[in-house]
Amino acid sequence: MAGKSPQRGRAPQRGRATVRRSTDRGLSNAGKKSPAKGLGGEQVEGRQAVRELLIAQRRKVQEIWIASDIDASDIIEDIVQLAEASRVPVNDVSRRVLEDQARSEAPQGVLAFAASLPEANFESLLVANGSRKPFLVAVDGVTDPGNFGALLRCCEGAGVTGVVVPRHRAVHVTPTVAKSAAGAIEYVPMSLVAGLPGAITQMRDKGVWVVGLDDSSDRPLFDIANLADEAICLVLGAEGSGISRLVRERCDMVVSIPMMGQLGSLNVSAAAALATYEVARVRAVSHP
Repeated sequence: MAGKSPQRGRAPQRGRATVRRSTDRGLSNAGKKSPAKGLGGEQVEGRQAVRELLIAQRRKVQEIWIASDIDASDIIEDIVQLAEASRVPVNDVSRRVLEDQARSEAPQGVLAFAASLPEANFESLLVANGSRKPFLVAVDGVTDPGNFGALLRCCEGAGVTGVVVPRHRAVHVTPTVAKSAAGAIEYVPMSLVAGLPGAITQMRDKGVWVVGLDDSSDRPLFDIANLADEAICLVLGAEGSGISRLVRERCDMVVSIPMMGQLGSLNVSAAAALATYEVARVRAVSHP
C-alpha cells in the first residue's frame, strides 16, 4: 500500500529544522517506565508511526529520540518541525543508544515516548454514529505483533469503527505493533474486553451481526455481503489455530476465504484486508 504523502500536516517552514542536542547520559528516563497494563503504545518506533503520533495529537508525547547519524529527509524534517510546534523535546542520540532502547527490528533511527493509548468504551462502539453503523473487528488469539499491526493498518484504511481486543492471551500495542501499523494506532478506536465470548454476546444483544472467519467453514467470505450494510463485527483468529470453539459457537455466521492455489490459508492481516474491504465495498455501493 502506498504511504501517505509526507507533506500532510507539516508545520510551517522556518528554515531548516534543528535537533536539540543532548548527551546520551543526559537523556530523560522516559524509556525506563514500567509497561502499562492497558493497550500500551507508550513507545512508538519508525518514521511514519512517529510522524502520525505527532499529527494526530491524540495523546501527550513526552520526548522524541533521533539517531545522530540519520540521513536528512523530508519526513525527518517533518517530525522535527511538528515536534517543535507541539513543544515536544527532540533529542539527538547515538545510534547505539537508540537501538538498545528500541523493541522493533528496524526503528529507522526514530522513536518517541508518549502517554499510553486511551481505551475506547466497549459499549460506545456498539452504537451507531449518526448514519454510520458499527463496523468492528475482533481478534481472537492473535499474538504476533507484526500481524496485529498490519491488521490495524488495514482496519484504518477500510473505515473500521473499532477493534475489540481480549485483555489476556493476545498481543496489545507493542513498539513492533506501532511500527507495523504505520500510524493507524492513533486513529482506530480499540477496546480491551475481559473475554471475547462474553463480548460477542453483548454485541449480538445490541443488534450487531458477528461473523467469524475460519478456514473450516463451507460458506465463502462473499456471503457477508448480505450483512455488510448492517452493524457488523468480523472476528479473526491467528493463522493455524483460527478462532476458538467458544467464539465460533457464538458467531451468527462463520465464513472462509476461498483459496484457489495450493496453500490452505492466509495470515490474519491478509485475511483482515480481504474481509474488511469486502464490507467497505458493499457499504460504498449502498452509500456512495
